[in-house]
Amino acid sequence: MEQSQRGFLPISHGMCFSDKQCPSSDEERKRMSKVPYASEIGSIMYAMICTRPNVSYALSVASRYQTNPGESHWTLVKTILKYLRRTKYVFLIYGGEEELIVNGYTNASFQTDIEDSQSQSGFVFMINGGAVSWKSSKQATVTDSTIEAE
Repeated sequence: MEQSQRGFLPISHGMCFSDKQCPSSDEERKRMSKVPYASEIGSIMYAMICTRPNVSYALSVASRYQTNPGESHWTLVKTILKYLRRTKYVFLIYGGEEELIVNGYTNASFQTDIEDSQSQSGFVFMINGGAVSWKSSKQATVTDSTIEAE
């Protein structure tokens, strides 16, 4: 991993992951059972909660396949780890301003998951430029547009 050219983003734009990429044969399942998938997801989650909210979407996608991860899912986890290693000197620092400034941002993408057409949404709240609360999750309902979502 030290010589890897990947890791410029935690997840590349347009990447699609699904249950179809999960192992289908016993041989593939046996090989993937030796991969420390859940352990690495936990390590990334610790970093995300403490100082790295920028990997929350990629981690959300990767964690959906903990029960039966495939090779492409494992590649995503390794890409996130490479990104964290490449950006290890980038982290959150709070303070610096006399006046307390709170900003909130939100975004949504429709029909992100190709399996069930559910949407992905997220938010981040910042104090003086540092993120203090964030979340990225799949929506429970299926919508085709913002009008239906309302």
